[in-house]
Amino acid sequence: MSSNHPQRRAIAALDLFGGLPKAALEEVIACARIQTLARGARVFDQGEPIERAHALLSGAVRISQTGSDGGEVVIRFIGPGEVFGSVAIFTDHCYPADGTVMVESTEVSWARAELLDLIARHPQIAFDLVKIAGRRLEELQERVREMATQRVDRRIANALLRLARQAGITSDRGTQIVFPLRRKDIAEISGTTLHTVSRTLNNWRRRGLVIDDKLGLILTSPEALEQATE
Repeated sequence: MSSNHPQRRAIAALDLFGGLPKAALEEVIACARIQTLARGARVFDQGEPIERAHALLSGAVRISQTGSDGGEVVIRFIGPGEVFGSVAIFTDHCYPADGTVMVESTEVSWARAELLDLIARHPQIAFDLVKIAGRRLEELQERVREMATQRVDRRIANALLRLARQAGITSDRGTQIVFPLRRKDIAEISGTTLHTVSRTLNNWRRRGLVIDDKLGLILTSPEALEQATE
């Protein structure tokens, strides 16, 4: 890859490698594996031994867990520039969830041994990984607090507002969430039922707070949505 190749620049911009000197980035890029994944493909399966650490260059990935009763819950949506499937390298060495491609995506990954070797030579990577894991933990703690203390419409709004901040594109129609969300996804990530999500989104659509069309979900005014559910 040339120094100006878009994928090379995208790898260098990942939070996992923030602050690395140019020579270290060259090592990171040299052992990176880039591949295009079709919609519906599995990046990894829950319980599978971890072989690689991943980051997304384009597209979207759904991270979900299945319980012993067969019920599935969405843990997080991964957007471009985000690292995923890495923490288990330092725990039980098994992926704790499924990673499913939501739209055609491009991911970059490193073999477990390669990442550990990079960390040994460049400890800054470990610090960056801890910061990323810390932010994810804070988000999960916030979601647990919301489920215990907030009305369901507020939880749905908060879930959409987080996604808009994470991967929103601003246009003259509002803020479009780039993830191709199913209403089932919204229900799972906000801890409610599909019926409640459908009823709530229909109400917000009638009030002009959201647009739900083939482009995806658009928040016409995130500020208005937040105020409407306070």
